[in-house]
Amino acid sequence: MNKIRISAVSYTNTKPFIYGLQHTGILDKIELSLDNPTDCAQKLIDDVVDIGLIPVAATLSLKNWEIVSDYCIGAVGAVNSVFIFSNCDIKDVKTLQLDPQSRSSNNLAKVLLKNFWKADHLMIVKDAIDYEKSTDPNTAFVQIGDRTFGKKEKYAFVYDLAEEWQRFTGLPFVFAAWIANKSIPQEFITEFNKALKNGLDHRTELLKELPKRPDFDLEDYLMHKLDFELTEDKKKALHLFLEYVKGL
Repeated sequence: MNKIRISAVSYTNTKPFIYGLQHTGILDKIELSLDNPTDCAQKLIDDVVDIGLIPVAATLSLKNWEIVSDYCIGAVGAVNSVFIFSNCDIKDVKTLQLDPQSRSSNNLAKVLLKNFWKADHLMIVKDAIDYEKSTDPNTAFVQIGDRTFGKKEKYAFVYDLAEEWQRFTGLPFVFAAWIANKSIPQEFITEFNKALKNGLDHRTELLKELPKRPDFDLEDYLMHKLDFELTEDKKKALHLFLEYVKGL
């Protein structure tokens, strides 16, 4: 069998999955690349890889796609790494600057602004220079991943998007899922899931290898804030989110 080409996000939230892939025999059967979420999705869209841990909104750009894992990057309530940081209350925001590394979280922000906060009149900026540094009192920005660690205390208004989604829908949220753009042998999928579970089961060992962060609780993040199982409620949330994105 040819090696399965896999792209995974290079943020801390995927470290358990990468640990599992790198510490099991499956590593000999795959070609693994680590990318930011946008590039990860584009590789799957361009058929550069066979499986990607992609932002779920990117599935709308795929002709054919299927979920190939029992695991995901998700949260039940606050996730503590996907935010809108703002200089004012969200209902007073006039300009929202998007994260250039994000697809799903940018879309989640827009879904919430339109349907939950009823503030879809604002200007959306995709390619702002120094998008996170505006001092304009009515400007906010989306930011995801490790770059958000330790920033919550630096802004007057902070909105955890997974927590806000749960307030809006009553459901958990799926930021990224393991998606294939073609049929993958079931034998490989079974082994793949075992490798991912192995990584999750060894998070305590993984934490010992990660650099300490005085401004961020990595143990709480990897053990509690992130919720990795792709439950039926998460699948329901995933499809509901895609329907909202189609309506943007």
